[in-house]
This record gives sequence, C-alpha cells and structure tokens, in this order.
Amino acid sequence: AAESGLGGIMLFGVPAVRDARGTAGVDPEGVLNKAIADVVAEVGDELVVMSDLCLDEFTDHGHCGVLDDDGAVDNDATLEIYAGMAIAQASAGARVLGPSGMMDGQTAVIRQALDGAGFSNVSQLAYAVKYSSAFYGPFREAVDSQLQGDRRTYQMDPANRREALLEVQLDLEEGADMVMVKPALSYLDVISDIAEVSNVPVAAYQVSGEYAMIEAAAANGWIDRRRAIEESVLSIRRAGANMVLTYWAQELAGWLKEGK
Repeated sequence: AAESGLGGIMLFGVPAVRDARGTAGVDPEGVLNKAIADVVAEVGDELVVMSDLCLDEFTDHGHCGVLDDDGAVDNDATLEIYAGMAIAQASAGARVLGPSGMMDGQTAVIRQALDGAGFSNVSQLAYAVKYSSAFYGPFREAVDSQLQGDRRTYQMDPANRREALLEVQLDLEEGADMVMVKPALSYLDVISDIAEVSNVPVAAYQVSGEYAMIEAAAANGWIDRRRAIEESVLSIRRAGANMVLTYWAQELAGWLKEGK
C-alpha cells in the first residue's frame, strides 16, 4: 500500500505470514523491505521514499508492539525491534522512516540505531501525535489488520489537546527531523498548536476514513468531489501543516500542474 504525491511516497507492507513478534518487519527479504528496494531502484531520487516503521501489520495480534505475558504492549522490548526495523529499512534504501507506533522513546532509539549503523543521513518523520481514532477503519480493513482489543493505552485520547505539545517536544528533544499529526481533519486545532511551536516541518496524515467519507458522499452525488478534496487539503495546509500525506496526492499533483 502506498500514498504518493509531489514529493514522496510512503510504503507499508502486508506480509503473508504474521507472528507474535512481527519478525517479517526486520527480515531483509520481508515484503516491506523488498518493496523499498524495488521502489528505490525504480524512482531513484525522483521521489523521497519513506517507509512506515511499526509492527501492527506484521504481528498476529495486530498491536504496534510485542506483548508481555499479561497481554500488554511491552514498550522497551518493542523498541529493540524498532531499532532492527530501522536498520533494515535504511539498508533497503528508505530515505525517511515514519515510526508510527507511539512507543515512548522510539525516536531516540531509532536515531541511535541509524547513526550507529552509518545511516546518519536517513531522516525520521516522527508520528509525534497519533490519536486513537475511529477514522483508521478502512485502512485496517485494507491491510487485513489482526487487531485484538484497541490501542488506547499507547495512542492518544481524542479529548486531550494539551498532551500533543508535550509529545512533540519529547520527539524534538529525541532528534525528530519532522513531526506528524494523525488524523488531520478532526485535529486541525492540534496541527495549528504544533505549527506554532515546532522548529521542524509539521506533517499531517489525511487518513483512510477521511478519504472514504468524501469519496462516499461524492459517489452519492451529495458533494462536488474535486472541490471537496481540494478544500479538505487546503484546510490542513491552512492550519499549519507543511506536508500532507493523502490518498489523493497523485490527483492533486495533476490538478496543480493543470493550473500552472
């Protein structure tokens, strides 16, 4: 799965076999790492190749980390695996890594692993602010998510606005090169808050549920599809996002080219 656009493409992997530790994520021959290498070989430097760094697609329980004996996510054990995933993805050719698991300390651990392996030029787009949202549904269905329970213990409470600034500050201190807010449209106030204080570029992820709602409404003839797409992305940019990850990136790029 991928979202592509004017500047880059974000790759995700769906392995044929999942296990409790998500071992396909660190396997150099795993689907995501092979895809990274294939895409880099195809596009070279024409697009920035980014990769999702998380275990949720690779585990048989669907969580973003490994579980302890009580069935809770083990933050520190997960970080060890993230370090291995970072090296595997960088070795495959990814220019930007997108750690999206919301584990405490993940940005620092990944930066240390990359620098130690000689990948100091590989950047991190830190998912600093990722809310526990209802709008991820279509994506989870597309990747055949095996999620058991929910992710509320490590993703953020949608009611909590102030915590976002703390999470961003922590990631900046740990060496984030860019910071992400996810989802986008329901959190424009959060994007604005972060854009006011961040000294690195701010990204926002227009997630699958946001995409699906506009597509469904347009298919029913209730809204003007192109105008709704453009307005939705404009609102994210207006809120302060320097970059937008969106499933409409290719279409938007074409429309923008038409207008030149």
